[in-house]
Amino acid sequence: MRKTGAPVVEFALTLALGALGGWAMWHFDMPLAWLAGAIIATGVGGLLRLPVAMPPFARPPMTAALGAMLGTSFSPAMFEHTGSWLLSLGGLAVFIAAAGALFYIYFRRVAGFDHATAYFSAMPGGLVDMVTLGIEEGGDEKMIALVHAVRIFLVALSLPFLIQSFTGVALDRTAAGFVPLASIGANDLLWFSLAVFIGAGAGILLRLPARYLLGPMSASAIMHVMGLTHFQLPSSASAAAQIVIGATIGCRFAMAPPRKIMEVVGLSFGSTGLLLSMTLSFAGVLSYLTGDPFTALVLAYSPGGVAEMSLIALSLGVEVPFVVLHHIVRLILVMVGAAAVFRWVKR
Repeated sequence: MRKTGAPVVEFALTLALGALGGWAMWHFDMPLAWLAGAIIATGVGGLLRLPVAMPPFARPPMTAALGAMLGTSFSPAMFEHTGSWLLSLGGLAVFIAAAGALFYIYFRRVAGFDHATAYFSAMPGGLVDMVTLGIEEGGDEKMIALVHAVRIFLVALSLPFLIQSFTGVALDRTAAGFVPLASIGANDLLWFSLAVFIGAGAGILLRLPARYLLGPMSASAIMHVMGLTHFQLPSSASAAAQIVIGATIGCRFAMAPPRKIMEVVGLSFGSTGLLLSMTLSFAGVLSYLTGDPFTALVLAYSPGGVAEMSLIALSLGVEVPFVVLHHIVRLILVMVGAAAVFRWVKR
């Protein structure tokens, strides 16, 4: 029987492991160090059967804090050229259809998945949404969850290095600018708290996708666009948020047998490689047609997590609103269309 204090011990161990991994990558000046380090350290811990676990209450507050931080990148100037984003937003539908079809065939022919499991594993949507829809249609819940978890894991880890290789832009630990804790005043804390609590409440009431991220981000963005405040989240708080989010991703591997995880990782290396190749191709073509920055389009089209892609955008100085809007549209398109297309294909 599990002891009462076991969840607390597991939580503390997971945070310590994630922080250690983040510090190690930060020490060696690696891209997106605190997030990637926490993912790797807790993921390896899960594979080694260490008692790593993140309670459900841990991620929402850190995600909300991160959302409020991302909202600080909004300004009135961004509205001057939002019309030019329409072509890249329209291209998302083509990208989703092409990626979904290719990876459905991949998971059917290469992995040997059944129809429902292959389909919902192939859709570039949110992990929870695809698992829920997959269960309703008779898919393998654990396999769908693992495939999407590994996809997010691999995209979040490999994309910073790919961007550095293709663009030559260094994504280092100081890229986003260091904000000391001492620079945050009482007035800044008040506005930040309002953005978090009002935004999270609005996100829940409005049932937004990624509500704990998008709600506070929207509230913070409105405050900054209206000129009510110019608060910035200190770098230490950003690092803490990245550790919790990264540890949550890594802990998804703790509940599955190591052999099954390695099988899915092997399959996902192939599918993720194809996926990133498609992303780079679409980004290159759209950058040529629209004039939008190649790096921004890569982040907008990469089907990793919204929070993870937004963090990379912030570190590179890419327009966060551009990246976030594309991911919201992608999630909505997949959520709305996936079940309907599945039933049509099944017939």
